[in-house]
Amino acid sequence: MQAQANWENQLLDLAGHIPHPSIRPFFSYWAGDDSLRKAYQQASVITAEHSKSFHFSSGLLPEEKRSAVRALYAFCRTVDDIVDEVEAKKDRDFELDYWRNIVQTASASTDDLVAAAWADTLTRYHIPRHYALQLINGVARDLSQTRYQTFEDLATYCYGVASTVGLMSMYIVGFKSHEAVPYAIKLGVALQMTNILRDVGEDYRNGRLYLPCEELAFYGVAEADIAENRVTDNWRQFMKFQIERTRQLYKDSWEGVKMLEREGQLAIGAASTFYSGILDEIEKNDFDVFSLRASLSAWGKVSRVPRLWLKIKSL
Repeated sequence: MQAQANWENQLLDLAGHIPHPSIRPFFSYWAGDDSLRKAYQQASVITAEHSKSFHFSSGLLPEEKRSAVRALYAFCRTVDDIVDEVEAKKDRDFELDYWRNIVQTASASTDDLVAAAWADTLTRYHIPRHYALQLINGVARDLSQTRYQTFEDLATYCYGVASTVGLMSMYIVGFKSHEAVPYAIKLGVALQMTNILRDVGEDYRNGRLYLPCEELAFYGVAEADIAENRVTDNWRQFMKFQIERTRQLYKDSWEGVKMLEREGQLAIGAASTFYSGILDEIEKNDFDVFSLRASLSAWGKVSRVPRLWLKIKSL
């Protein structure tokens, strides 16, 4: 098995040392701009449509930070859809380059609502362009790679498509020092691993297997078992190991929550709590991620909030 320290150091190198922002965001100047208001409203609609957990947890932020986090989500969702849904390589490359240009210039036409909201968020919150470009490249990795030999390699993928989102979110919710970076990276890996474990069946049907081949072999799980949706004892042991490691990442990342600005702690804590709850549901489904899709109900989310609030208060 791959030592944790190896992949953690590799991801820290990818993150680099981006200086802590010395300038605080300038709030409210878009309040009278009707086109920007519509742009942020569209980002909120996209968030609600595609991720109930993210919409719920972001709703715990103050209004302007909530709008900015949802603009970030809409940007990520849009880029992801380009990779998944645009079939012609020429068109796909053109659209990905379009978004790279928006990131690099932090400007967009008001006709493109998602781009307008995201460009405004990038500027106001001083989000490092480095992370946004890494996200685009991470999502585009799906076009060239469908298998991962080791967890270290998979963790690099998780960094590109999820840890970068956490790092950008930190600039929106606010953080106290650069020491928060390793924890944001770990939380991103945990969130993406949860998605991966939940969606094994769906991803395999789409031609992708986001599980370390080395570890599948260690537990005696063949790709043919996944292709035929076999929930065997070997599969259960493999999934128990994956879930245990992912839970540990959630636990480790909690140290970083207290390094965030107070008003952002509940929202990030909620995202962590809701997604880790999906792991509980996978276990309840006897690790059948082929015919069942584990999810946390609305009540499952709401019922976790009081305990979460007490946990945040004790930080």
